Amino acid sequence: MDDGVLLNQLEELAGKLGIKIRYGNIAVEESHRTGGLCRVKGQYILIIHSRLTVKEKIWVITKTLKGFEMDDVYVIPVIRELLDKSKEQ
Repeated sequence: MDDGVLLNQLEELAGKLGIKIRYGNIAVEESHRTGGLCRVKGQYILIIHSRLTVKEKIWVITKTLKGFEMDDVYVIPVIRELLDKSKEQ
């Protein structure tokens, strides 16, 4: 699957799980931060550095999603495999 399509599928899955994704500039000098999950007024928000490559954005979202329960949500096989691999690491 093309990385751009994979990223879109991950963003859609995050939405189904109630996670809003926001891309922005993380302006912390000499920081290698890629993003992070926070909770504001009960709403999960995943903030991702906008200058990351598509592969890095995929990694950040995958790392975040693997901590969420997905039994009640359909996950396409490619995404399920990606999440399973990330849980093994």
